Amino acid sequence: MPDADRAPHFVRSLERGLAVIRAFDADHPELTLSEVARVCGLTRAAARRFLLTLADLGYVRADGRVYRLTPRVLELGYSYLSSFSLAQIAEPHLEQLVETTRESSSLCVLDGDDIVYVARVPARRIMTAAITVGTRFPAHVTSVGRVILAHLPQEDLEVHLARAELTTLTARTIVSADLLRAELDRVRRKGYAVVDQELEEGLRSIAAPVRDRGGEVVAAVNIPVQAGRTTLAAVRRDLLPALLEAVARIEADLGMPAVSTGPARVSSPGTGTRRSSSSPRPPAPRP
Repeated sequence: MPDADRAPHFVRSLERGLAVIRAFDADHPELTLSEVARVCGLTRAAARRFLLTLADLGYVRADGRVYRLTPRVLELGYSYLSSFSLAQIAEPHLEQLVETTRESSSLCVLDGDDIVYVARVPARRIMTAAITVGTRFPAHVTSVGRVILAHLPQEDLEVHLARAELTTLTARTIVSADLLRAELDRVRRKGYAVVDQELEEGLRSIAAPVRDRGGEVVAAVNIPVQAGRTTLAAVRRDLLPALLEAVARIEADLGMPAVSTGPARVSSPGTGTRRSSSSPRPPAPRP
């Protein structure tokens, strides 16, 4: 946005400082001073000042010529996530779901074009996926994302489809807006979503929506499984009923007159909504 279009209160230095933090990602965990300057459109001198300031504050550390973020940056996101209560309410139900199914489960919300994990309970296995609270994935290739997208107002959905980058991640990934629109229609009718190896080869996932007291979908709960040991038929037969029961319990707790406002556990920040027990529920999903 051109400087002339900025509001009078806009602090350009804050924008640049945040840009320096966002320059680091999973593909670029280490950056040199020159790389930070190039990515952020800064001079080397300006980039150096921002990096040194962030280092003084504990958000960045220098390893020789390269810089890395420190775990302290998690505080920035956690301050947002922990200010909500939905994940606190959902976590015991996720734990019960995991105990019943012996599969991992997560609660996710939509943020822009991505879904964000706000609560997660892993299954007790030697090998588990490296997914934590704060992990993000493109919404359109995940079961939780499709459940939420399917219930967006039509105008908002069209904006998302026009903006989203439908990139091929596996041979099964839907990359056509028309095909994705048709799939979201099916998800809306059935009341749940199954994604079969579109995000990652060998990964299947089923998800169901979580509604607030007004009936609006505000989050989704998923169960991911390895394709090599669980068929699609088994996912629907064995996991869907337990998933729907867990979601129903979460929504019932959201409808309680009072919701605890105690501090969130590190593993369970989320978004806070409530559902009235008298609010009409949508039709039960069809397997």
